[in-house]
Amino acid sequence: MKINLHSMMVDDQDKALRFYTEVLGFEVKHDIPMGEFRWITLVSPEDRDGPELVLEPDQHPAATPFKQALVADGIPYTSFAVDDVQAEFDRLTAQGVHFTQPPTDMGPVTTAVLDDTCGNLVQIAQHKA
Repeated sequence: MKINLHSMMVDDQDKALRFYTEVLGFEVKHDIPMGEFRWITLVSPEDRDGPELVLEPDQHPAATPFKQALVADGIPYTSFAVDDVQAEFDRLTAQGVHFTQPPTDMGPVTTAVLDDTCGNLVQIAQHKA
């Protein structure tokens, strides 16, 4: 068994698509109209056949309170692996990305937490050798 899709609940698919591609650097795999919304999946340019991130509209009544509770408690919705947290922090900060946690040593990993502008906190993590 392996991960195929991971849903990221977003408040605006167009805004999320811009942020996750233009800022974070993911690539579009699928962008299919589905009535009012779209089926949008993104992949890492380092693993185009790997797991897909689904930019899922957060229209379910439970989505907004759930996301707000996570943000209020400072809990990231998901985590992305990076080779160098400090370098990504510097690159993204230069692009205006807001971080709620700067690079922090957490033992076997170094992490930082950013605001995705779509209602979520996202952790970036560098695993130490």
